[in-house]
Amino acid sequence: MFDVTGKRVIVTGAAQGLGYGMAEGFLESGSEVVLMDISDKLDQVVKDFKEKGYKAHTVKGDLSDRLDIQRMFDDAMKIMDGVDVLVTAAGIQRRHRSDKFPIEDWDAVIAVNLTAVFLMDQLCAKKMIEQGKGKIINIASMVSWFGGINVPAYTAAKGGVAQMTKTMGNDWAALGVNVNAIAPGYMATEMNQKLIKDEERSKEITDRIPAKRWGTPDDMKGIALFLASSASDYLSGAVIPVDGGYLCR
Repeated sequence: MFDVTGKRVIVTGAAQGLGYGMAEGFLESGSEVVLMDISDKLDQVVKDFKEKGYKAHTVKGDLSDRLDIQRMFDDAMKIMDGVDVLVTAAGIQRRHRSDKFPIEDWDAVIAVNLTAVFLMDQLCAKKMIEQGKGKIINIASMVSWFGGINVPAYTAAKGGVAQMTKTMGNDWAALGVNVNAIAPGYMATEMNQKLIKDEERSKEITDRIPAKRWGTPDDMKGIALFLASSASDYLSGAVIPVDGGYLCR
């Protein structure tokens, strides 16, 4: 029921952080994975995975470029000739107080964190509908529910991802495509280094988390594998927190 052996998986934002962790989880579980990222780190990441005997592939590109998204998808299809699972883990962050937030940063965050998710979901869904089955796993956030501080674009994008996931779930469930989202809590990743290095703020966050620790990319593996497997066949449009209990407070 939970087996993902042989699944053809695309993971965006896979060179580091949560995307890396989930890609690793799929590879460890016997899936074939196309790892997508703009970072030069991706080449070494995939090389390391291949040395372990995993079926890992590189597709580099810029998710802020709509034409490049199409090219990246096409390249992935040339490699795997289909897709069973999509994980949209790519994301960027810009921090400014709302009244001082540059429109250029707004556009950049929305392009990668929302528009690229929509476009990649759409491309993969069309292929999955042809195949008769597929799983799409979007990455939302705790701020899909509440406002953060100094992150208006990120909050808007992640709120959009959560609501878009529900609509896509409604549209595609009867066609064999399950669309769900994972909403990570505070995660110890490269994106959150500013918060982690702010000792006072980091302590405030940790004190509020019932688990009394920040999450790690490994904490995302289990839920991603569940959502990719037949165990979640009757789950559609769900946004599932993985936050150490933060939202319960």
